[in-house]
Amino acid sequence: LDYYNNSMNSNEFYGTIEGGGTKFICAVADAQNNILHEVRIPTTLPHPTLAACADFFLQAQRDFGKLTALGIACFGPLDPRPSSPTYGHILATPKPGWENTNVVGFFQQALGADIPVGFDTDVDAAVLAESHWGAGQGFGNLVYLTIGTGIGGGALVDSQLLHGYAHPEMGHMLLPQHPSDNHFPGSCPFHGTCLEGLASGPAIEARWHQKADNLAPDHPAWQLEAHYLALGLMNICLILAPERIILGGGVMNQSFLFPMIRAELTRLLGNYLRLPQIADMESYVVPSGL
Repeated sequence: LDYYNNSMNSNEFYGTIEGGGTKFICAVADAQNNILHEVRIPTTLPHPTLAACADFFLQAQRDFGKLTALGIACFGPLDPRPSSPTYGHILATPKPGWENTNVVGFFQQALGADIPVGFDTDVDAAVLAESHWGAGQGFGNLVYLTIGTGIGGGALVDSQLLHGYAHPEMGHMLLPQHPSDNHFPGSCPFHGTCLEGLASGPAIEARWHQKADNLAPDHPAWQLEAHYLALGLMNICLILAPERIILGGGVMNQSFLFPMIRAELTRLLGNYLRLPQIADMESYVVPSGL
C-alpha cells in the first residue's frame, strides 16, 4: 500500500498473489488498480504451484515491464515478521506438503531479490483491502473473518495490522459446544472443537453429510452455525472492540445467515455493551464489500 499510495505513474506494475488451499490467483495491476492480466493455478505441491506462479510473473514482466513490487496473501499459519529467521515461510499447516515452504524466498530467487515482497495471511490482506476499498472504509479498528474451508481472521487496531509473535488465529479459539451437538468431535486436526472445527464448511459437511450449499435455509444446521459464529464474534467483540466486523468466505454466501448471527450475537452479549455500534447490528456485522 505504501507503493500504491506514493506511486501513481503508469510505468509501475504490481504483482499480486492470493494463495489458497485449492488455487493460487495471480494478477498484475497498474498503479490505478486496474487488473491487466490474471490467472488461476491449482494448488498442488509447493514447487509446481509456485513455479507456475513465477512463470506467470516472468511473462508479465516481458509483456508490461519490471514489477515494482509483489504482494502475497497466503493461507497459513505463516511467519509475516521480516526480522524472523522463518519470515516468508508457511508453518504447521494441515495442507499436505506445504509445511516449512519458503514462499517469499522462492519468488525472490525466481524474480530477483531487488523486487520488494509483501507477505501476510489472506485474511490480513482482506481486512487491509476492505479498509481501503470495501466494507471497512472509515474504520481504523476492524475485523475481517472468513468462513469457508477454514476459518481465519485479520484485525486492524488503530489502522495497523495486528501482529504479535505471529498473526492472529481467530479461527482456532475454543468454544463451548452446544448441548445438541456434544457428540460431534469437530473437524480441526489440531484442536477438534475450535471455531473452525465446529463452524467451517468441512465441519458442516461432516456433521450433516451434505455440503453447506445443498442445505435448505430452514435446515437446523443454520441455527447451530449462527450460534457458533456468534460465540466467536462475541469473543472478538469483547477482546478487540472493533468498530465493525466483516464476514466473508463461501459459507457466508448463504446471506440469510447474517440476520441469524446478528440476533444470536445480540442475545449472547445480553446488553453488556450498551454502545451505538453494537446496538445497530445491521451496520456492525456486515458482508464483505470486495
